Amino acid sequence: MQLLKECIFVGLGGFSGAVLRYLLTLIPVKSDFPLMTFIVNISGAVLIGFIVGAAGVIPNVSQSLVLFAKTGVCGGYTTFSTFALESVNLFKNQHRLLGICYIVLSVVVCFLGVILGQYLAKLIFNTNIKL
Repeated sequence: MQLLKECIFVGLGGFSGAVLRYLLTLIPVKSDFPLMTFIVNISGAVLIGFIVGAAGVIPNVSQSLVLFAKTGVCGGYTTFSTFALESVNLFKNQHRLLGICYIVLSVVVCFLGVILGQYLAKLIFNTNIKL
């Protein structure tokens, strides 16, 4: 029953974060630079840092609220915030080399993953996706 309750909190937070992200990306910006995604990623990183920091100092903070905000809202808003938090934690825990590897591999492998996914879609659906 506890797991179901936690899943509901995460799901509600995820819904909220995803809708917020969608609404922010509707703001018209005249630039080739993906400014709104950049803003979402930065604000998500600040938000998850604030949530973790506050949860560490507020006595008896509700773990359901933390799940709602950290995993749900931030996860639905941007998974980049989780990536940033995990990277910071690796450095804080003296795993500098592992942190650097995680950052570099995440960016490079995910970049290549997008290219691979597009290539597979092109193969499967015989589309004209430009790679």
